Amino acid sequence: MAFSEQRDANGVVVMAVEGQLVVANRQELKQLLQDGLDRGDRRFVLDFSSAAYIDSSGLGALVSVNRKVREAGGDLRLAGLNEDLTALFELTKLDTLFTIAATPAEALAGF
Repeated sequence: MAFSEQRDANGVVVMAVEGQLVVANRQELKQLLQDGLDRGDRRFVLDFSSAAYIDSSGLGALVSVNRKVREAGGDLRLAGLNEDLTALFELTKLDTLFTIAATPAEALAGF
């Protein structure tokens, strides 16, 4: 599992999640987003195009960071969920909590 971060031309932080978001690496994602907030970033896209699996602790981490970003006056969007991940978000009703776009480009266009 790896995370990579880049900034688009409008200053939106795009974090690519590769592999799996699970108990072993959820803290790393939380820290990366906290570091962004500490730098003053307020707009984030999490790109799951290269991710295959999210466990319950990973879902919990997403809910937690989403709350922190919103409390800071920011916006966190998800993009690139595969069929299984889309079904997971629908089943858990988390699709009502997050703004989810089909692609990172679509998520960025919404800012």
